Amino acid sequence: MSTDAIAAYHDLLTSGSNLAADSQAALDKAQQLRGLHFGTRPVCTVLRPRFLTPAQYRLLHDTVSVLLPAFQTSYDRALVDPTFRKQYRLHDWEDELLSIHPGYRDPSPTSRFDSFFVSDDELMFTEFNTETPAGAGYSDALSELFYGLPVFQEFQRRFLVWPIPAKPGVLHALTDSFRQWQGNTCDPPRIAILDWREVPTFSEFVLFYDYFRAMGIEARIVDPEDCEYSDGKLMAGDYHITLIYKRVLISELIERGGMNHPVVRAIRERAVCMVNSFRCKILFKKASLAVLSDERNDGMFADEQLRAIAKHIPWTRLLEERKTMIDGSEIDLVPWTLANKDILVLKPNDDYGGKGIVLGWTVDQPLWEAAVKTALASPHVVQRKVRIPSEAFPSFENGNLQILDRMLDTNPFVAFGSYMHGCLTRISTEALVNVTAGGGSTVPTFLVEAR
Repeated sequence: MSTDAIAAYHDLLTSGSNLAADSQAALDKAQQLRGLHFGTRPVCTVLRPRFLTPAQYRLLHDTVSVLLPAFQTSYDRALVDPTFRKQYRLHDWEDELLSIHPGYRDPSPTSRFDSFFVSDDELMFTEFNTETPAGAGYSDALSELFYGLPVFQEFQRRFLVWPIPAKPGVLHALTDSFRQWQGNTCDPPRIAILDWREVPTFSEFVLFYDYFRAMGIEARIVDPEDCEYSDGKLMAGDYHITLIYKRVLISELIERGGMNHPVVRAIRERAVCMVNSFRCKILFKKASLAVLSDERNDGMFADEQLRAIAKHIPWTRLLEERKTMIDGSEIDLVPWTLANKDILVLKPNDDYGGKGIVLGWTVDQPLWEAAVKTALASPHVVQRKVRIPSEAFPSFENGNLQILDRMLDTNPFVAFGSYMHGCLTRISTEALVNVTAGGGSTVPTFLVEAR
């Protein structure tokens, strides 16, 4: 059990030695040297990593492996069936961009689930980030840093630990997609890590830049505003881009640059490969979970997939005037939603970083009714609440060690659209466990086992 490892780790910190103070000093210095800051905040604010047992890891891996084909099935149908695709509530401009073939098989070669271990053997997946899955660089860098903390070194006298690296999965997904796009030629990629220079995740772009260069691949961090397209080449100054590691949100790219932005034109004319592609928007929509859990679509999925969906995907529906099923009973969706706020979450269909999410049990009835009215005016999903687990994490501030309960999620990265490759853990004192939303922290994730 990871509880034994957690107790042993905390005992080391509370032993009366200088281990906590020395470890915090080492963590602060290492994060400063590596630039591990989200905006102005340190990426990690606690002294203990997340521990997963081999059994928990196997459950996570196996569940991802069963669910991914179900998402692929729904994606394949949505791509060719405009009527079915309406369940995802794509905008007209998003629908138009679907016609651009990315040049490779997978809709999202690099992606990430957001999930919660409700118990050691109960796992719930609440979102699927197929557009700009962040955190792999931070998680891997923190894993390296924690090996250097005095408390972690002492902990390894009694426990075996293994990191769960994520960056290699991202790199392999990028280069494999590039080879498919490239066809018979074999020129090495020239990567642009593409996003606005003012975003708070810029420090993670630097981590990937260093990683790509260390692996012998040319790379630059590029702001979309610095891109130009002419003579069949996408350029950033004198740098010829052939592979885009897309961190910019598609909605922001189109909002700020329009459908004729140089990046869009270059992709349309197959002058550059972009990962993930415009087609990632189908599964990025929060409605992708509603498609899986809606009884209208049961006939699409194999029996094993239906069992996994029922067990691991919380009841989710697009909020609209309709009748549907929950727990074997028919309900009128909107009145039922209004009457059951304490077990429900409202989420915008297309947003990130926790923006616009309303946790029904945290607001009063008038605010909930106003949120439902807003949700009916623009695409939202309503999702059944899942129990958010918590663990005690130690922090050292102002000369004092504190061990406080924090809520945490478990977010497996996916490579090639087919299997788990790496894991991100975020912790928070707030029910909305999201670093972008403020107040959260990223911690490295390790497999742990007693020696």
